[in-house]
This record gives sequence, C-alpha cells and structure tokens, in this order.
Amino acid sequence: MNSKQGVFVTGTDTGVGKTHVAAGILAAFRAAGRNVAPMKAVQTGCHLRKGALVAPDLMTSLKTAGLRVDATEMKDMAPYCFKPACSPHLAARLAGTRISLSRIDQAYRRLIRSYDGVIVEGAGGILVPLNTKETMLDLMVRLQLPILLVARAGLGTINQTLLSLRILNEAKLTVLGVVLNQATPGRWGQIENDNRRTIERLGNVKVLACIRYGATGIRVDCG
Repeated sequence: MNSKQGVFVTGTDTGVGKTHVAAGILAAFRAAGRNVAPMKAVQTGCHLRKGALVAPDLMTSLKTAGLRVDATEMKDMAPYCFKPACSPHLAARLAGTRISLSRIDQAYRRLIRSYDGVIVEGAGGILVPLNTKETMLDLMVRLQLPILLVARAGLGTINQTLLSLRILNEAKLTVLGVVLNQATPGRWGQIENDNRRTIERLGNVKVLACIRYGATGIRVDCG
C-alpha cells in the first residue's frame, strides 16, 4: 500500500466474510508497522452501548489490530450506524435520515490525513442501495480505491463472483483480486478448488487467498 491510499473490501453478498478479511488485512499492515485505519462506511445491525450505537464490524477490526481510537475518529470510521439489521437504505429510512456519499467521503478524507491508508469495508454486495438513487458501487466509484472482492468458496459462488467482477470492471474500478472464504463448516474439496480455477480463468482475475472455515488470519492457502 502506497502512502495516502487504501483498499475497499466488498463482497458478492452479505455474510461472505468481508469483516474477517478486512480485519485480517488491517492487522497485517499494522503488524508490519504501517499506520493504517479501518472504516465501516455504513453499519446496520448495531447495538447500544452506554446510549450510543456501536458498529460491530468496526469493533472487530479495531480489536483484531489492537487499535484504540478516540471518539472523534470513531465517528469517522463509522459515519453511519443503524440499529435495524437490514439493507442500508431501509435502515436509514427507518431512522428518518438519508445516507449521503459526500458525508462518507469527507470522513474518509479526514482519516487519510492522519493515516497511511484506510481499509474501507462495504455493506452487503456491490449493488446494495444506500439511498433512493445510489448504491455501494457509487461509493466505490467516488472513493476510487482499489477493490478486494470477498466471495464464498463453495457451490454457487461462480455466478455471483463473475457477475460482481463484471460490474466492477464496467465501472472501470481497479480490482486487486478475489478472496474465497469458507463461511460455513465443511471440507474443502473438489468444488472449492475448481471454483478458484474457474473464477480466475473466466473472470481474468487472481484469487489472492483461500480462507478455510475457522482460520484466524489471512494467508494464501489455495491448494
């Protein structure tokens, strides 16, 4: 990661392991001595702590990296927090507000002035709506960060991953690669190995890592 850069971690769907990957990347950079920060652009499914909404995905990244921040930076790292566990546009509507890409962008710009880079984690998939007109893809285009796509390792991932890659490429975004994550228990076998090869061949992309279920960290493991 060069100075004043970052990575946008998105997924083919919700529950594919974006937070696990984002937290692992953050921890690896900080362990290497890089002053890198996490950001959860929009968090739904928040819980109350001392009267304030707390973003669980952001807290996972901070805890994994052993990073402590003050209240001001915490707000920039999680500019939108909502209690209902639903799509961002619906959560915002239920809260009587509207998600603004400008507000997220401004929070990111403040963070990048203090850190070498920011690991931005999206919510849900690429076309998840943020308001009545804009989606997560619009935020990616606005931030212009290189994209890391997290996908399930097992059956069904080829279609979702190739569709996601097509959308990212059509938006002329830089795709660093794909991480295949085994989000549920089970053996890693022929299907998972073939999924990796097929995604690389048809998607013209590199599968950077394969994460087995229960793994504690990000490592290249695509045997």
